[in-house]
Amino acid sequence: MKKYAILVFIVFIQWNANAQELYSKAFGNPKDSSIIFLHGGPGYNCAGFEVTAAQALADSGFYVIVYDRRGEGRSTDAKAQFNFKETFADINLILNKYNIKKTTLIGHSFGGIVGTLFMKQFPEKVNALYLVGAPVSLQETFKTILKSSRKIYESNNDKTNLNYIDMIEKMDPTSAEYYAYSFGHAMQNGFYTTKKMSDEAKAIYGNASKDPAFMYASKMTYEAPQGFLKNENYTSINLTNDLKSLVSSKFKIYGLYGKDDGLYSPEQVNQLQELLGNDKVDYIDDCSHSVFIDQQKRFIEFLKLNSK
Repeated sequence: MKKYAILVFIVFIQWNANAQELYSKAFGNPKDSSIIFLHGGPGYNCAGFEVTAAQALADSGFYVIVYDRRGEGRSTDAKAQFNFKETFADINLILNKYNIKKTTLIGHSFGGIVGTLFMKQFPEKVNALYLVGAPVSLQETFKTILKSSRKIYESNNDKTNLNYIDMIEKMDPTSAEYYAYSFGHAMQNGFYTTKKMSDEAKAIYGNASKDPAFMYASKMTYEAPQGFLKNENYTSINLTNDLKSLVSSKFKIYGLYGKDDGLYSPEQVNQLQELLGNDKVDYIDDCSHSVFIDQQKRFIEFLKLNSK
């Protein structure tokens, strides 16, 4: 028996020696209501939120945890599987690490997909979910990007880019090429940037640029999108029925979207308002994809209001 116990202990030590530590950081008082931030991507990291919004949210009375998904950002792991099973296991690791039994999730962009599916599988561990610039259907988002881009190119008589749009629309909409080219045109046309930046946002960006960690915010790894596409076919996911089921079961789900976010048409946001309830979705002027920076004060007020 003693020999067996020693063997188990050795195996346990070996497993921990080989395990890859996830990058994570906590802000605020552990006695306050917890929030875990789920970053976008796949392939990005939590640095943008970490540097610009985490402390401000903590100062408003929340215990805020940020982390980079396995194999993304600063959570380097050559053995990352890039699937939802692993992703959910890591969220549970974060909960255990910070001694949290039940939390609120902020799902930004792709993180909203992660948050919705985690809530569906582990409802007992989630108080509320905030979808922040998050897609309900990436296929609808691709259509919005291409339609809006075409309109811009037509107004500029840009025949070269119109030919590119024609080419993309003939591709398999679930392919990596379709995904990459669509988001490439979104970036090219400024769909992630608000047209009129507030003084608050200018100050936040200015201060963030002085933080060395902010350099990670624009860095992307390419193994993650390829892996999630291969393993989960994530660009074909449509969360409509999942959200309907969760809402009908009285789970708390909210949305925050910017009117300058070119990834989503007003019609898409209206559909989400119908699904969640008008009072559950804040559709914000002078705001794009990074709601927590572009309109930070309103973002925090919305969370405080709905956490009561």
